[in-house]
Order: sequence, then C-alpha cells, then structure tokens
Amino acid sequence: MNQKPIAFFAHHQGRGHANRIMAISKHIPPERPITILTAKPGQFESLPREAELVRLPDMIGAPSRSKALHDQATPSVLHCVPLGVDEMRDHMGIIAQTLRAIDPALFVIDVSAEIALLSRIMSVPAVTIRMHGDRSDIGHLAGYEACVGMLAPFDDAIEQDSYPDWARSRTFYTGGLCTTKDPILTRDEARKRLDLPLDKPITLVIAGGGGSGTPYAPLTVAARAEPEGLWLVAGPVHREGHETDFGNLRELGWIDNLTEFLCAADRVVASAGDNTVHEIARAAKPFLCIPEWRYFDEQQAKAAELARVGAAIHLNTWPASIPDWQRALADTDGLDDSRLATLHDEEAAQKAAQWLESEARRLWAN
Repeated sequence: MNQKPIAFFAHHQGRGHANRIMAISKHIPPERPITILTAKPGQFESLPREAELVRLPDMIGAPSRSKALHDQATPSVLHCVPLGVDEMRDHMGIIAQTLRAIDPALFVIDVSAEIALLSRIMSVPAVTIRMHGDRSDIGHLAGYEACVGMLAPFDDAIEQDSYPDWARSRTFYTGGLCTTKDPILTRDEARKRLDLPLDKPITLVIAGGGGSGTPYAPLTVAARAEPEGLWLVAGPVHREGHETDFGNLRELGWIDNLTEFLCAADRVVASAGDNTVHEIARAAKPFLCIPEWRYFDEQQAKAAELARVGAAIHLNTWPASIPDWQRALADTDGLDDSRLATLHDEEAAQKAAQWLESEARRLWAN
C-alpha cells in the first residue's frame, strides 16, 4: 500500500537543523517516503536513507525590487516577510507547489513560524520543531496554534515556565537529541589517542557553526588564570588584533573527532547550541555555558534552564579578569556532571520518528 510521505523543511543556517532531520529520518519506516525542502541540499550528503530533495532559493538578505516595497511595515503575526523579494516568492511558491503535489501526511518544520502558517493555509498538517527562547510574540503563538503538534528535541525538565500550558500539552519531548554517535571513551583512552598529557587539567572550548566564532581575547585571560592547565579550542575564534598568544592555549580549528576531545577534557566551555549541549551531556562533562547571541534569546533561555536544574553554570558574558575566570571554573568543577548526563537520551531520534509515524497514522486513520 502506498503511504503518504512525510515532508521536512530544514532551515539552512548552521548544520544543526539538517543533522537533526537526518538523525530522525533514519528511523522513519522505510516504506514511508520522505521529502526534504532546503536551501542547502549539500548538507544532506550523508542522509542515511532515500529521500527526495527539493532545493529552495536562499532568500536571506535578498533585496526588494523597490524602496517603497522595502519600507512596508512587517505584520505583527509574521517575523520576516519583506515585500517584492523574488527569492521569497519563489521560496514560498516552491514549498506550496511541493505540498500540493505530494500531499504529505505531515510537514515537519525545522524551523519557521511563517511556514507553519503556510502549511495550515495549504490544509497540510504541520509539526514544528521547538526551540528555547522568548517565543511569546503573536507570530510564534500563531505558528504553534497552526500546527497539529510540536516536537521538542530536549528533556521536559528544561522546559521554560513561560511556554503556554496549552502548547505544552501538544508537545512531544524526545529527551536530549544528540546527532553525534561516535563512541564514548574514558578520559585516559581519549588522551592517549590524541597524544595529550595525562597529568594536566584540560579544558575544551567549543565554538558552534552558527555564529561568528568564539572571542579569542577572553580565552587568553582564561589561559593565564589556569597556567598549569591546557586549553583547547575547537572551531573558529574571533580575533580583534590585540591578543597575546600563550603556550597553554591551543587552537584546533574545525575537527571531525570532537567526541574524542570531549572525552579527554576535564571540563567544557561552550555556547548553548542544541546539539552542542547534548554532545556535552552525552560525554557527561562539567559545563560552563556562555550563550551566543541568537534571535529571541534562544541560547540565553536554554542556558538559564540548564543552570536551574544544576546541569551547567550559566554566564551572560565572558569573564573579563583572572579572578572572574577562577570563580567560574571553580563553580563549574563543583557541578554534579550526572545531572547534565540525564538530559541526554540515546534513543531520542528514534522516539521522535516513532511519534511522527504515530501522528501520521492517527491523523489519516480514516
């Protein structure tokens, strides 16, 4: 029997949305077709199963065709809908054409409140992926109302009090979803594999792929605050030109074996990106969380919830002095790392897929 497909929309900023969709899609029943709509199909090169990829125009930063169109105010129910933008019209038009052509059982949106509204207007049941942050504006609430349900790829222990009860009752919590499956090693095993000293405290700093890079200057202060330790920085750093390099501060750049470095570390300093948080939880390391700027204060809100349950130390800004760093590191070392570990669920992606499949069957039972 032919089954209706499940469609996914993947926002193309960073790799997190694509990686999450690939992790979930692996567990969708093979007889259920999958269609993925994205402006960056190249992010799905390692897709673990067959799927139709639909390329969307990249509309971010695309210009309006006149100043008068550009100057029109944005309706309060929407977030980013400039008028007279060719790429936006084509973007939304291709989504609408695809939904009309494939008639999906579900449209899983990761993420866009506007596309959730479009799906409802197209009479297609949508599920939106939840993210933290101040989403109390009318646009987000309308997007939640337009969906048949929400999927939260995190543990309900770190849900926000501000999230409405009516929306929470329609949300499926997968537990902490980590898209990385590399094996977890003991501290010494990882250090031997990476040729790192066994007798030094090691701090790993992780910069995510969605921002401009971790600022380098505060890390030089950290290296001076703990001269007996080794500081390793994975990902891009942002230099302002006045920094001094130190022998115990080493840049790794982009690496494909992050899990090994996580296992080798005694503590981790990172932002509050979804997968980053759950990678650290999976490795069960003391976590100093310094959020990056994101729309709707997404990372600040997630970091605050992690701190509330004792899973991380949350700082709004980077420590600016040696005493500030020493206090922050002492607080981090005093954490019970098992608290963070409980927020990761090895089967979260499978649970998400099972819930989506059950919703597809429930909604189309007749």
